[in-house]
Amino acid sequence: MTKLFFFLFAVLSSVFTQAQLSGDVKNLDAALTRLYKTNRFNGTILYAEKGKIVYKKAFGFVDYPTKKPLQTTSAFNLASVTKQFICMSVLILQERRQLQLDDDCKKYLPELPYDNISIRNLMTHVSGIPEYFDVFQRYKSPLDTLTNEKLIQLYALHKPALDFATGTKWQYCNTNYALLVSIIERISKMPMNAFLQKNITTPLGLTDTYMYHVLMPSVPLNHVYGFEELGEKRKLNDLTPFDGVTGDGNIYSSVEDLYKWEQSLTTEKLVKKETFAEAMEPVKLKDGTTYPYGFGWFIDKDRQQQYWHTGGWAGFINLIYRDIKNQRTLVVLSSGSNGLANRSARQFMQGNSIDVPLTTLIKNVRLIDGTGTPARNSSIRIEGKKIIAVGNLTAFAGENVVSGNGKILAPGFIDSHSHLVGSLSKYPEALAALNQGITTIVTGQDGGSDPVDSIKAVLKRNPSAINVATYTGHASIREKVMGANQLNRPASTEELEKMKQLLKDDLQKGSLGLSTGLEYEEGFYSDRNEVIELAKVAAAEKGRYISHIRSEDINMADAIDEIIQIGREAKLPVQISHIKIALKDDWGTGGKLLAALQAARSEGIDITADCYPYDFWNSTLRVLFPKKDFTSLGGATYATEHLFDAGGSVLVRFAPDSNYKGKTIAAIAALRKETAPQTLLYLVSTAADYEIQHPDASGVEAIMGKSMSEDDLISFLSWGHTNICSDGANGGHPRGYGSFTRVLSRYVKEKKIMTWEDAIHKMTALAAEHTGIKNRGIIAAGYNADLVLIDPETVKDNSNIQNPKALSDGILQVWVNGELVYKDKKSLQKYPGEFVSK
Repeated sequence: MTKLFFFLFAVLSSVFTQAQLSGDVKNLDAALTRLYKTNRFNGTILYAEKGKIVYKKAFGFVDYPTKKPLQTTSAFNLASVTKQFICMSVLILQERRQLQLDDDCKKYLPELPYDNISIRNLMTHVSGIPEYFDVFQRYKSPLDTLTNEKLIQLYALHKPALDFATGTKWQYCNTNYALLVSIIERISKMPMNAFLQKNITTPLGLTDTYMYHVLMPSVPLNHVYGFEELGEKRKLNDLTPFDGVTGDGNIYSSVEDLYKWEQSLTTEKLVKKETFAEAMEPVKLKDGTTYPYGFGWFIDKDRQQQYWHTGGWAGFINLIYRDIKNQRTLVVLSSGSNGLANRSARQFMQGNSIDVPLTTLIKNVRLIDGTGTPARNSSIRIEGKKIIAVGNLTAFAGENVVSGNGKILAPGFIDSHSHLVGSLSKYPEALAALNQGITTIVTGQDGGSDPVDSIKAVLKRNPSAINVATYTGHASIREKVMGANQLNRPASTEELEKMKQLLKDDLQKGSLGLSTGLEYEEGFYSDRNEVIELAKVAAAEKGRYISHIRSEDINMADAIDEIIQIGREAKLPVQISHIKIALKDDWGTGGKLLAALQAARSEGIDITADCYPYDFWNSTLRVLFPKKDFTSLGGATYATEHLFDAGGSVLVRFAPDSNYKGKTIAAIAALRKETAPQTLLYLVSTAADYEIQHPDASGVEAIMGKSMSEDDLISFLSWGHTNICSDGANGGHPRGYGSFTRVLSRYVKEKKIMTWEDAIHKMTALAAEHTGIKNRGIIAAGYNADLVLIDPETVKDNSNIQNPKALSDGILQVWVNGELVYKDKKSLQKYPGEFVSK
């Protein structure tokens, strides 16, 4: 009986009954109760209208090990909500004429290595001073604890450069407020905690408000400990070696005291009304524009007279919200690591419906998490788009529960080289990807791309079931700058500069990097310098480089040397697209090629590859002429003897004569009663004439060319720096529907060249690493919930040349951003896909 009472007190410490609450407040209470019962909120709340407390309540515990219940007088680390108290302290000193807001900080902090930064600049986050976390992390000793004075010494010694010219930009920075505390202490000649007590907490009667940091000798009795939720476990997440510093955080208070504090701001108990009014004005920048931040308060520019501030540090997430026009106040203090309570509270204050994301528990699965570690029995919990817990989890009451029935749960596969994006507007269900477990595709390959803005706009108009990321295509920006008929030469210096700017703009909007298709005519005539200079732009924006290299056959050694040089000189990661050896004479030398790539890696060049699991490719007939001699019978003869198998290579598209579609080059030659080289010349010439006669036509011809050895393919798939790709589209080559399931069926189950864990790593975390995609590719808390449930017994690709759109077996369910989109070989007509920026 005692334990039950104790528990109920901890959950429902409140002075108001449901019957007394308005409908909106009841909804807020219901949302917070639901969050508490699902381990997503541990904290206190107070809401008042017109000077009267309408609702206050405590949910949970002060300290999880002791299970001491929270009360509305429990004091939480306010984190950045502290800043408004610091600003008030400055205003108090200003009214006493002990400082002026436009005083140069060096008047009080002469050690500071910056000129012409005012106290006002610090209060409004426009100083340009860099964040102290990074500086301290760089120079601290293992046992060092930072203090405000040590912080000043650190900046005086190392003189880190400003992030921007003072007053030209708004950038939130905790260093500003740590420096303000030092100014307050030097002027008042007392520690900040003493100044706070004498000038704010005592005059206002705040009994639960004080300053506390790790160097103080004792822990206050009503101090709340910060925690982090780890599934159904909790881990202490409280003060750190940064927390000898005060000003940016480390004032503690309760919801009751914060309400008193907020109410005092309309009085003159601390400063005159006209003095405080300036705190609620947006900061003006040097260019005359403003930013909606005052002195320790954000200003809601869309809602008149609404002001707020959040605070997040370690295991604390807080919110104070003022609606002056309607005389409403809301305070939420949380000692957990989930911010949904704050979001719900803001929705309430802004008059929006309160949205508490449902959770889904996927249990009884064999988890292969993408990292390459061994499979394990586990469960995972999804909240909205994110994974919030992994482990031995118990279902909450009313939670959506999915049983994996012991099957493999893996991260959604990332296709690092895809041509599917062009069909998504017509086929947004993206069955080509989902049927093989792909949840994210990377487009913009082989040098061809649409601008990031265009892709985002298309996805907004026509949402897709899968995520899309993109590279910026070299050929596309070449054509935009040089013109479609001027691509058979290197770019001029002026043209190159224009191309650099186009690339930089696209990278800043979210492109992953630069892609080239140097074997294709649009990129073939560029020189190395052009590509290297563009790659340097990608490197400067922390992007990457991926390339259909300049040759996959007779000049492959030179093409490999080129991509290595690009990596070396531009100093960025470089990736070989769909690595292969297409020259018959060199079949069986995959190991030699990999040795060359490993040598480059040992030099420090981050060179990698992606690979699809087929020994035939899909491209244009013209790639069979390495010297671009499209009318040469000798060139055509060389192609048939050394570059592809005419009897095993199928013409999959030929607009001038659809009767040739689906036939091998040898079969077409027999129909025409001529040799395979003669037929190859005829097909290329006829397609070129057709393009002239039909200038708006696209995809006039395509061939699936048999020109690889499976032994080389196995070498490439096995290399530790190769991830899996499809290079596929919505039909045509069977790789578009079957690449990833083919790897699992043929190369994991049948040939056993890699384990399940290795294969899935190559399809997920390694692909994410090679493309620079964050928060996907691993099953872990905080990652996006892109997931695939696989039956290891039945998984198999079924697409082939005759039926390239046949769906795979064994892909049971697929989730994208937490939403189930594919089940039992069917689209669920859900479209939660997102554009994925670097």
